[in-house]
Amino acid sequence: MSAGGTTAVRAAFVIAFDERRPGGPGFVLLRDAVVDVRGDRISAVADGPDGAALEALADEAIDLGESLLMPGLIDLEGLVDIDHLLLDSWWSPAHEARLEWSESYARAPREVLDPGERSALRRYGLVQLILHGITSAMPISTEIHGAWAETHDDLLDTARTASALGIRTFLGPSYRSGVHVTRADGSSGIHWDEAKGEAALADAVRFLDTVEALADPLVTGVLVPCRIETVSDAILAETGRVSAERGVLVRAHATQGLDSELGILERERGTTPLDLLDRSGLLNDRLVLAHGVYIDVHPDVHGEDRGDLARLAAAGVSIAHCPLTNARYAMLLERLSQYLEAGVNVGLGTDSFPPDLIRAIDTGVQLAKAQHGDLGAGLLAEYVEAATLGGARALHRPDLGRIEAGAAADLVAFSLADPRMGAIDDPIRSLTLSGTGRDACFSMVAGRVVMRDGVLPGVDLAALRAEGQRIFEKLRAAYPERDALAGPGGRARRSCSPRCSRSRADSRGATGSDVPRRRSARA
Repeated sequence: MSAGGTTAVRAAFVIAFDERRPGGPGFVLLRDAVVDVRGDRISAVADGPDGAALEALADEAIDLGESLLMPGLIDLEGLVDIDHLLLDSWWSPAHEARLEWSESYARAPREVLDPGERSALRRYGLVQLILHGITSAMPISTEIHGAWAETHDDLLDTARTASALGIRTFLGPSYRSGVHVTRADGSSGIHWDEAKGEAALADAVRFLDTVEALADPLVTGVLVPCRIETVSDAILAETGRVSAERGVLVRAHATQGLDSELGILERERGTTPLDLLDRSGLLNDRLVLAHGVYIDVHPDVHGEDRGDLARLAAAGVSIAHCPLTNARYAMLLERLSQYLEAGVNVGLGTDSFPPDLIRAIDTGVQLAKAQHGDLGAGLLAEYVEAATLGGARALHRPDLGRIEAGAAADLVAFSLADPRMGAIDDPIRSLTLSGTGRDACFSMVAGRVVMRDGVLPGVDLAALRAEGQRIFEKLRAAYPERDALAGPGGRARRSCSPRCSRSRADSRGATGSDVPRRRSARA
């Protein structure tokens, strides 16, 4: 498209935003409609003769045929690692303990991958996000393979890679003061290193300055402390101070573990997750609370409303809800409807592989039916809004998550033409029931086409896949050196299912608690 020119994008179905919709502003479904893009903004949306007129006047026309064109999906937990889901989502807590660092390893950890391999891993993850229809992401990756946490240079490389690919990112290196470990006797604990935590926070603050200097409209700097039980009071408080001073967002992992988080905080710091966030100056509208599962309404906490939802709503906190990951790890949000009715803003995250928000929406919808005991309470519209408008509110970006004049030209289309999609009634329902993120056929970010028919310009997907497999093998081979329970000759498991992979080490029962520890090696 020439400078100052326009591109008309046509699709059989378009989810547009209408400020004048009866009943209040919200999404409307248009048939055979055109979205007109000028520069990095949407200039007009129309169907019928008006749409045809827009198309006729455009410098370039893109006809997506039988597809659903919708606002670009926003992933508040966009996973960019390769290995953990394959190794930790089918196992007992006893095996999970073997995936964590040993106490001795925590005293002298190392980088498993060299800088080039770390860059390739992040590129692999970012490409997967685009292929599944994500246009804006707040990436997350594991620290288990690093020397402690992410670095300034790692995230600068991520920013450059993401910008070159064309995806919009909200980035910051993770940081922590401690790490979950498994001791030689099988018990769990946290190994603390305050000096490393302080250095990692300094790197994160320096990265904010670097992003400001980059002045790249696709890259926004944020603060991303790791799980709060592994971050000291002092560093959490400094995070709150820097966030307030600079007006930057914070994504914090909290209310996602029972004994591994709530229990530790109560025993060792005499507090609850929300109280700790509050006294750190983090419980406000700049906070994206990753998961937000274990609050008072959850049956494994109190099973009744004691004010947590009202507290979150009053503070303006946003939840990054990850329904597919929640289901895979059996840590279910206690009814999305409760959160929304209380006024809590909810966005979605994938936090898993594949980074598929369509599958996540479907999982959440089916769970809602079961939780409400009502097939009509699937909350499909609410989940779609969470993946778009809810994410935009969490990011303080009202120009994202909607197709209307003046909004950012971030668009994604999902093909409905595959015979396996079946008959089309409501295209959103059909996509949710029969499709996945793999049906993404078109992606545009800030007016730039970043993916068309599964092709990303300049990306050799076959070569990237091969490199991803090689890196996975290297990551898996490194687990035994960290395994406190492996013994001589210990090696990582290789299996197709739990049934064929049981061993004495895995059948001894849980260590420390019979509640899964929710991937304490993760951020």
